[in-house]
Amino acid sequence: MADTQNYRPSEEEEEEEEEIDDSSYKTMKDAVLFAIDVSSTMLECPPPSNDKKADRDSATSAALKCAYQLMQQRIISNPNDMMGILLFGTEKTDLKDGDSTFQHCYLLADLDVPSAQDVKRLRELVEEEEEAEHILKPSKDGASLATVLFCANQIFTTKAPNFSSRRLFIVTDNDYPVKIKQDKDTAITRARDLYDLGCTIDLFPISRPEHDFDRSRFYDDLVYPTSPSDPDAPVVVASTTKVAKSGEGITLLKQLISSINSKAAPRRALFSLPLELSPELRIGVKGFILIKRQEHVKSCYVWVGGEKTQIVSSSTSHMADDTARVVEKTELRKAYKFGGDAITFTPDEITKIRQCFGDPVIRIIGFKPLSSVPIWANTNKATFIYPSEADYIGSTRVFSALQQKLLKSKKMGLVWFIPRRNASPTLCALIPAEEKMDEEGEQSMPPGLWLIPLPFADDIRQFPEAAENALQTTDELTDKMRQIMEQLQLPKGVYEPAKYPNPDLQWFYRCLQAMALGDEIPLDPEDKTVPRFKQIDKRCGEYIEAYGREFEEAFAQQQKSTLAHRAKTTANTTKKRSADPEEKPAKRVKKEARVKDENGDDGVSDEQMAEINNKGQITKQTVANLKDFLSHRGQSTTGKKAELLERVQEYLEGKGL
Repeated sequence: MADTQNYRPSEEEEEEEEEIDDSSYKTMKDAVLFAIDVSSTMLECPPPSNDKKADRDSATSAALKCAYQLMQQRIISNPNDMMGILLFGTEKTDLKDGDSTFQHCYLLADLDVPSAQDVKRLRELVEEEEEAEHILKPSKDGASLATVLFCANQIFTTKAPNFSSRRLFIVTDNDYPVKIKQDKDTAITRARDLYDLGCTIDLFPISRPEHDFDRSRFYDDLVYPTSPSDPDAPVVVASTTKVAKSGEGITLLKQLISSINSKAAPRRALFSLPLELSPELRIGVKGFILIKRQEHVKSCYVWVGGEKTQIVSSSTSHMADDTARVVEKTELRKAYKFGGDAITFTPDEITKIRQCFGDPVIRIIGFKPLSSVPIWANTNKATFIYPSEADYIGSTRVFSALQQKLLKSKKMGLVWFIPRRNASPTLCALIPAEEKMDEEGEQSMPPGLWLIPLPFADDIRQFPEAAENALQTTDELTDKMRQIMEQLQLPKGVYEPAKYPNPDLQWFYRCLQAMALGDEIPLDPEDKTVPRFKQIDKRCGEYIEAYGREFEEAFAQQQKSTLAHRAKTTANTTKKRSADPEEKPAKRVKKEARVKDENGDDGVSDEQMAEINNKGQITKQTVANLKDFLSHRGQSTTGKKAELLERVQEYLEGKGL
């Protein structure tokens, strides 16, 4: 699982942009409801196998374990999100509080912010067979899918009415869960009610060895690839043939966890802006940060002084130093220091200064070849932009034409980019992105455009100059290093960040989870980034030793040549000095460079000195030149260089130069 998180502004950014009314910058809560099918086929364990990677759990058990692991992750990484588990097709009906309206539906975990007790109860159900047998009893008739969807609608309406993201995860192996066409129409109507409510349905199909799950029979009319928080978000298009298959040596649990984790975080737009192709042509786009480093987040302060640990609600107030009086927000002004004084501005003046570059926009100002942007020019995180029809109808068509034309012409756009109000403008490269497919024909990356911030001149650092006697590589060393690199290629020759989680972050979560659940704190952290030394030694140990021997020989030869060169230089210098021992070298007197005036006399004219002063180069003048300039004009020449400079500038001001 990749250590990524969706963008949320820091407290400083939120304070700075109080006037921005943009829902994409607000904290967005997510409510996820697992709907797990409990049928006889879902409860069947796979046949015994000697394969270590073969499945041992039934499909229902694997889905519960998956929900259990996801609940552990989200209780730490997303403490404000809700999660619930709904079993359907059970013999027992229970929706908490004695509600038995929806037959054969069992609410195992109510939709709420998961607590440590909820995680412990779910773990007991997963690990204890007696408890599982008591609850996981399939009914003879099964549950109607329309009833399940209506039940989910009621749960979302009552438990998460104001949530911006609500999703229903359906785990089942029945690709046609209705008996007559009328039941299918009813289920589709219930699904539309969920979509109208702002919910999204995600299907996780499971195929049995004797039957492949066929989505086209029923679920293609029920499930749409949209995002609850942003319908225009780039969604990976899933085919109808890729399904999890139990009992074929591929662990169903891992497949479910991988599939659900890929949809666990809702897609949230970083910004929604117009893309200006010309002064009179604009289309709507939305920006997304597809991957971002996740840090240890301290979500809240707690007070441990009482009998029970309580979350602290903090408040901030400003007080005057002299009277300790609480200062109201309307009395405050922002100030900037300039020349030792504090220059104050009103909020309206601050807003005008910050917005002097105009409204937020992505404006194309030209096109250049793709080769004109070197790889080192990417100095900050890139933003993926995707079309949006919310503000401009037809944006998708124009966006697609622009993306295909840039790909065909191998060009990139140069854009003026202001992401939001009060933000500094930047120049960015608009790079086209091709659609990427994996080995199984699945879309791993949708087509779109990347905004890559370009560095300014001050951001580019010059390479240090190489030392005169620095070691130089040889062709033999290069050939031997090429052999080593060829043996150290990753599988498929591609580095996949999703396979290497952040060990520090995962270790922190494991310890936090153990403390919350009352388990033993683990001793050894799991670090998948540690190199496999045995594999490296087996593959290229001989090549590395050969490279080491060749390097020692080349190093010794270069050292000998360097020492010989230094000895020869020293001998020549000594020979020159000893040629005439009685003759002493004359003492060299440093001569100051003088600037002559128009008449050829030493000195600088008033106009020349004024020009030097206006260019800011007067400080580079020597003390002798300054004294000569002052003495020719009858001014005092005493004092240090700073006093002389001040005297010269006063003279020039008196002359009006």
